[in-house]
Amino acid sequence: MLPDHRPYRALLHECLAIAAMESPEKTALHVGTETCSYRMLAERSDRLAAALQDRGLRRGDRVAIFMDNTIPCAISIFAVLKAGGVFVVINPQTKHDKLSFIANDCSIRHLITDVHLAKVAIAASAHVPTLTHIIFSGDGAERPSREGVATEWLEEVLACSTTGMRSPGTIPTDLAALIYTSGSTGNPKGVMQTHQSMVFSVGSLTEYQRLSADDVMLNLLPLAFDYGLYQLLMSVSLGAALVLERSFTYPAEVFTRMTRHRVTVFPGVPTIFAMMIAAHQRRPLEFPDVRRVTNTAAALPPSQFPVIRDIFPNALIYAMYGLTECKRVSYLPPELLDAKPGSVGIAIPGTEVYLRSPSGESVEPGAPGILHVRGPHVMRGYWNNVARTEKMLREGDIPGERVLCTGDWFRMDEDGYLYFISRSDDIIKTRGEKVSPAEVEAVLCAIPGIEEAAVIGVADEVLGQAICAFVVPSSGVVFDERRLRRELASNLENYMVPRDILLRETLPKNPNGKIDRKALAGTCDQEETQHDSATS
Repeated sequence: MLPDHRPYRALLHECLAIAAMESPEKTALHVGTETCSYRMLAERSDRLAAALQDRGLRRGDRVAIFMDNTIPCAISIFAVLKAGGVFVVINPQTKHDKLSFIANDCSIRHLITDVHLAKVAIAASAHVPTLTHIIFSGDGAERPSREGVATEWLEEVLACSTTGMRSPGTIPTDLAALIYTSGSTGNPKGVMQTHQSMVFSVGSLTEYQRLSADDVMLNLLPLAFDYGLYQLLMSVSLGAALVLERSFTYPAEVFTRMTRHRVTVFPGVPTIFAMMIAAHQRRPLEFPDVRRVTNTAAALPPSQFPVIRDIFPNALIYAMYGLTECKRVSYLPPELLDAKPGSVGIAIPGTEVYLRSPSGESVEPGAPGILHVRGPHVMRGYWNNVARTEKMLREGDIPGERVLCTGDWFRMDEDGYLYFISRSDDIIKTRGEKVSPAEVEAVLCAIPGIEEAAVIGVADEVLGQAICAFVVPSSGVVFDERRLRRELASNLENYMVPRDILLRETLPKNPNGKIDRKALAGTCDQEETQHDSATS
């Protein structure tokens, strides 16, 4: 259901035209010391859309946007949609080989990027035969060039273009975006989302989070990450303001801007909350203007909620679960945070979820099952990957319907509330038993003095897999491993207690802020090799 006071939008970008008409001088974006009004965002995206059409963009063409979180990045997203294209936002930390794979996978003809990323963009583009145009944003003494490809400055393109774009004839079932997700193995997969599916998701998200045009939202995550992207889409759909940050690398500066702009909506992931809690322990933080706090990517340990409430004393706290293939699956109404500890809630408005056994049978309340999702937000499929699409989109109970089989294990209580158990690839099989890393991590994070923890399975000739825990202690805390093991043994079955507990100053993160378990597995393998060499 869309907010009653906003006209219905059939296409994803139509919300920008509405906001620009209703509140042209209202600030849409705060980026560092820069601001962008709705009028400016609409006019500049119109100009860029017209320029893209003049440079050969046709309805359905994919356009890569390889940029930092900036005003030009937001302009580019809406411009591609207005021109009839499909935007592909790529994380600015992406290396040239992965950038080249994505660009080739979806056959891009146009690339919009920041000049400081030119070296990577040019290296990648050398292996993309479909590419015809590169537009660079930023300042530079000399425009980068690539033989056989037209290169231009974004500001010059905007200055020379008119707002006379042609209607591309886009309809709601046309693709709006390809959102590339790495998954656990193999090359990135391009999740296909239509205008219709994304408009629905925006409406459902803003409804259950109870957001309005008065909100000032914050985004600390890359716009290539769907959690970050939807902060932009939700704020524009409401005519709200967005404080767009490049990252959370300098928390003190972010906190200053949060206070200056009176941020009311704070979306985070567990690593961000862990950093905030550590900062709060050094010097108390408080953001009384924040009215909504959301978390996804992984569950927050229940032990952290009291501290988060101290930091955000007036906020409703939402625990949520989602995956790129359908944006968001579930949310826990904040009033039930204490009544349903550990739950990620119920299906978002307008959708349905249920659990099935691996053989497709219904499971009883409390029993583990694989999560299935129904709704308009489910992806059309993976771009150029029929085999993976057929694995994820299964025949539903209603003839002709395709539902999303997430592959993730949950249990559902008698009231219909979901509890995450594990992603299929994460389950550790040790001593003949199945162990959920999330369960062990929750116990670790509940121990005073532990700031962050991650658990993985490593090969073991006797156990099948051994449990390895990586622990980041709070500043100034010195751990006694024997005491730590006693704590774990008192809260976990014996087979769930990690064989190895490794202390770290930090845990490796991927560009989306999630703990990089592959990198942890690699360091664990290195330590095993070094240990074997030392003892041989």
